[in-house]
Amino acid sequence: MLTHEMIESIKKVEATRQERLGMDLPKMSAEEKSELLKQYHPDFRDDGFEILKVGPNKGEKVPKQLCHLLQGQSRISGKAIDLSKIDYDVDVLIIGGGGAGASAAIEAQAAGANTMIVTKLRLGDANTMMAEGGIQAADKENDSPAQHYLDALGGGHFFNVPELLEKLVMDAPGAIKWLNELGVMFDKEADGTMVTTHGGGTSRKRMHACKDYSGAEIMRVLRDEVWNREIPVVDYTAAIELIKDEEGKVAGAVLENMETGELLIARAKTVIIATGGAGRLHYQGFPTSNHYGATADGLVLAYRAGASLLYADTIQYHPTGVAFPRQIYGALVTEKVRSLGAQLVNVDGVAFMNPLETRDVTASCIIRECTTNKKGIPTSKTRFGVWLDTPMIELLNGKGTIEKRIPAMLRMYLEYGIDMRKEPILVYPTLHYQNGGIKITPDGMSDLENLFVAGEAVGGIHGKNRLMGNSLLDVIVFGRNAGQHAAAKAKETSQPGELTLGHIYDFEAEMKKAGVVIDCISPKLLPTYTHGSKRNIESN
Repeated sequence: MLTHEMIESIKKVEATRQERLGMDLPKMSAEEKSELLKQYHPDFRDDGFEILKVGPNKGEKVPKQLCHLLQGQSRISGKAIDLSKIDYDVDVLIIGGGGAGASAAIEAQAAGANTMIVTKLRLGDANTMMAEGGIQAADKENDSPAQHYLDALGGGHFFNVPELLEKLVMDAPGAIKWLNELGVMFDKEADGTMVTTHGGGTSRKRMHACKDYSGAEIMRVLRDEVWNREIPVVDYTAAIELIKDEEGKVAGAVLENMETGELLIARAKTVIIATGGAGRLHYQGFPTSNHYGATADGLVLAYRAGASLLYADTIQYHPTGVAFPRQIYGALVTEKVRSLGAQLVNVDGVAFMNPLETRDVTASCIIRECTTNKKGIPTSKTRFGVWLDTPMIELLNGKGTIEKRIPAMLRMYLEYGIDMRKEPILVYPTLHYQNGGIKITPDGMSDLENLFVAGEAVGGIHGKNRLMGNSLLDVIVFGRNAGQHAAAKAKETSQPGELTLGHIYDFEAEMKKAGVVIDCISPKLLPTYTHGSKRNIESN
């Protein structure tokens, strides 16, 4: 139920709408952006981070919750593990059942490798399913991979690993072609030409979409392809530690059945981590748009085994998460809503920023508007939001545009009595994407031989901020890439020799020497929520 204050504010939004239709707000200068981010972006809050005392990234800061898990106690600590009892024996073991894991599995099997997916939930239960807006690719005459590269480089504040970014943009048109041939139902014109739109930070219309359920459609097709190829999927089973051989090469994983607690051993010539993000750790108490299993498992496994992380201190807070109603607090409001013309406005109906700024800048602007400027709309005693003026979409593009282009978003709000065609919606930044992750080479391999990484668990592709549509793209590009290279590596790798967990005990010894005592079991596997608890969300 809208409050009296919300209703009065909506009247102001409606009163300024016609005036704002023709408004062209200037973009911020580089200096203005830099100062804004330093003051308002959560990545710059010192109280949200801790310094790692052990491991490859010793001395670097990471979010508090991640720091505790990286330096936490292993789930197998003190347990007798019989590594000679092999339950699964494959060429390529893929940990994670989202878009990256599925893409990797398809390509690995196509290359002739004996491939298996292990996932702690079900195949497709992943952030890929949650992606709405679309996937970028420079595949039209007025665009080029070079232009895509420059957009993403600027959006990442020039911290992108050049070789990884080059691969992302060069392989993008091929990724779209591959998905289209598999059966993904992209939005198309009557003549079959793919519809493309802008996103924040893009200089060309290169966003390919499937209405506003792009990720779900892509995951549907990938999941069906995995099943049709009869690639083995072990679901409701989590990887809780990596296994090495006597030469220090990654050679499998210890698995835990999520229902029974039974421990299982998977031996593999190569391993691919495709475990996704960390939103369910709720950094700095933020809500999240992420799926239930997004708890940074892959980063923990790889780090404890000795793999380096890159930019683990950078997180993307999507600027438009649901701020009201409470039942869907933090859910994603796709950037596509803004690309279609919806405008961010404050309590007085005033537009306060250019609509095509990058996500980190937009999120910071909203936080500033709700804090320092005191122009937010109260959504509870302690929370605020700003309006996303969605009725502007149909004023600009014609009646029926919302139902045609963002039907899932329309239905979500209608369930709570809000018709976004007639009234604006309230938004606030939500924890969305793990910009940093495991360091890889262009072939997808980490510091550790035979350990590959794909998807959101990778660090460096997007620098310190990701542009809309580049996550679904990296899921496909680097998922396929990891599958191809892991399969090739498996062909030239002999059967692993004696298996060992010695690296875990070495890590524990390093923690003891450093005086690190953290009462935390990791990986976390699933978040803990207590309905009605007075504990703040950060404690979960």
